[in-house]
Amino acid sequence: MDQTPAGANASSPAGTYQTVAIERDERIAWVTLNRPEKRNAMSPTMNREMLEVLEELEIDDSVGVVVLTGAGDSFTAGMDLKEYFRETDQASAVEKTRIRRAAGEWQWRKLRFYPKPTIAMVNGWCFGGAFTPLIACDLAIAADEATFGLSEINWGIIPAGNVTRALAEVMHHKAALYYIMTGEPFGGQIAVQTGLVNESVPLEKLRERTRALAKTLLAKNPTVLRQAKNTFKRIGVMDWDLAEDYLSAKAEQTAAQDPEKGRNKGMAQFLDEKSIRPGLQGYRRDA
Repeated sequence: MDQTPAGANASSPAGTYQTVAIERDERIAWVTLNRPEKRNAMSPTMNREMLEVLEELEIDDSVGVVVLTGAGDSFTAGMDLKEYFRETDQASAVEKTRIRRAAGEWQWRKLRFYPKPTIAMVNGWCFGGAFTPLIACDLAIAADEATFGLSEINWGIIPAGNVTRALAEVMHHKAALYYIMTGEPFGGQIAVQTGLVNESVPLEKLRERTRALAKTLLAKNPTVLRQAKNTFKRIGVMDWDLAEDYLSAKAEQTAAQDPEKGRNKGMAQFLDEKSIRPGLQGYRRDA
């Protein structure tokens, strides 16, 4: 089985991206941050291109799941300190806002509520600003050998750019504070224990496990999957009564928008045909 990191030999359809590579394979888009010589540090150019890539794949009917990973031995080392910070120190306030907005647009706002399932495949170094797109992805699989770190304290800065907000969303409270305050690195298994990623596997099994998870998601009703994941991400700020009303409305909307009428099929196969057990399997979508 090919264990080459996703995107190592991939290219975008028109070859227009300088810092991102796309590989389409069995309805999975493997999107690779592609600056291995810079540990895939996120530059203003990469941020602009990633927004374009996500918008391209959003309307690509041949793609059902998006996997985000990095070329070489890194997921991403975070923001490019030279290109994103030092070289923009003298930029106008308006220009700095534009650059910051481009980063946040794909790393958080676009990716967090993306209409297709997303998986972060953390193959190596994952530092600082990398935590934002990592957490914005729906699911995350890491290599045991991956190295995570919130080293900002060592640079004399704080984890900004929504990194701290993202951590507060998923990482255990004391663990997040520990790594923010000490700057100590940690590996894939600790990332699982602290709630940062779903699983950690040996590097040689990382792509295989990520592909298996992507295929599981591809087997689900895409309309219901989209509504289920995005609804979950929105209800955390609601009180119980508002959440109940919101979920009831979303359930009705989902049924109305679903072209394959999954609710009707699932109910019929379970209650009438008694041919499925929903606690153990999904309904037959082709029935």
